[in-house]
Amino acid sequence: MTVHLAAEGPYRFRIEPTGAMRVPGVVFASHELLHGADKAIEQVANVAMLPGVVDASYAMPDVHWGYGFAIGGVAATDPREGGVVSPGGVGFDISCGVRLLAADIDAAELRPVLERVMDGLDPAVPRGMGKGAVWHLPGRGELTGILTGGSRYAVEHGHGDERDLLRCEDAGAVADADPGQVGERAVQRGAQQVGSLGSGNHFLEVQRVAEVYDPAAAEAFGLRPDQVCVMIHCGSRGLGHQICTDHVRAMEKQMARHGITVPDRQLACAPVDSAEGRAYLGAMAAAANYGRANRQLLAQAARQVFRRAAGARLDLVYDVSHNLAKLEDHEVGGERRRLCVHRKGATRALPPGHPDLPPDLREVGQPVLIPGTMGTSSYVLVGVPGGRAFHSTCHGAGRVQSRHQAARGVSGRHLRDTMEAHGIAVRASSWRGLAEETPDAYKDVSAVVEASEGAGLCRKVARLTPIGVVKG
Repeated sequence: MTVHLAAEGPYRFRIEPTGAMRVPGVVFASHELLHGADKAIEQVANVAMLPGVVDASYAMPDVHWGYGFAIGGVAATDPREGGVVSPGGVGFDISCGVRLLAADIDAAELRPVLERVMDGLDPAVPRGMGKGAVWHLPGRGELTGILTGGSRYAVEHGHGDERDLLRCEDAGAVADADPGQVGERAVQRGAQQVGSLGSGNHFLEVQRVAEVYDPAAAEAFGLRPDQVCVMIHCGSRGLGHQICTDHVRAMEKQMARHGITVPDRQLACAPVDSAEGRAYLGAMAAAANYGRANRQLLAQAARQVFRRAAGARLDLVYDVSHNLAKLEDHEVGGERRRLCVHRKGATRALPPGHPDLPPDLREVGQPVLIPGTMGTSSYVLVGVPGGRAFHSTCHGAGRVQSRHQAARGVSGRHLRDTMEAHGIAVRASSWRGLAEETPDAYKDVSAVVEASEGAGLCRKVARLTPIGVVKG
């Protein structure tokens, strides 16, 4: 179908409802960032056709084509109006997200021991497609504890401290997880991967605070100029992927019974209040808790290396997911409603004063963590008043080349040599994997952040640049 985008203002475009669209589409971006995004924009229009969708089908500035929903897509449905939940609106890597830790040393202090730190992180961070994990679980009981307790379960077993939970979205665990809805194959995959990075665009980076734009917010977050940080980007590994696969198949079989038709089979869905909808939400919450525990374990591994190799401490700034569906209260049409908010490749960005924020951050707003492409800047943002797109903003740079295209354009060894010539230490699990994540394969993250801020979705707090990269 042909979708027409009309400019509504700086960094905002509109798709008028046509055909089966129930609501408009709204795309936050610049003209430059939309280059080559035609298929993703069609997906924004398709999502506007879902039963019970309210307000608008949104897309963030890093929007690009994905499974069902565009990556960078945000949409909310009202269960009271037959609203559905769609696994394609969360994605296969459930609760993929970012954790940022701040060190008590500056970059100048780290530089003499950087190679020692990187040599420690290399074996301490399991990564790549295969098995390998920080925490080897002896049985299903321990995995069930992770699926219900998330980071809290990990902390209770000695992998972190109470402050880690205060500075984590949902205090470290999503409620209403139902491990009984997690299939046996997902359990088998997940039991061997707790505390592992995976592959693709996932990474652990040692970074420095290169610029501070909002000193008051930075101070509240525990950040200062030239400070060393560690950013971890990963999700729920094979467990989350299998859960998505299993529940898409289950919903496909039942859509006709619920009288649901969708323009794309990848938008398979079920009413939020149906047996299939509740089963998926319970399994998704379990995968979200797995993702939180996964990042908690990797953070502890990094802490041990920094303590041993640099005599440094790492404190959690924040941990937030960017692939999740949540039941949240939002005002739509002057009425407060309980909605199922899908964020796929989009980050929740709560404003100052929001009750879900920890007390020490409530006056400032929620930290929003935006990982850049390998070797480029990452950003710390903050939520702002206004609540556009259900308090959502971007999640990263947004891919513009396939992994195959990227790998054809550069060799992993050449990319490593180029990065190290610019003072960035690199530890990769494979040359192919490194080449697939070349910065040329992504949009300019600074342009994405500029568009997000310009659209009123968030505000810049700090820019981080890499010192060392551990890559899956």
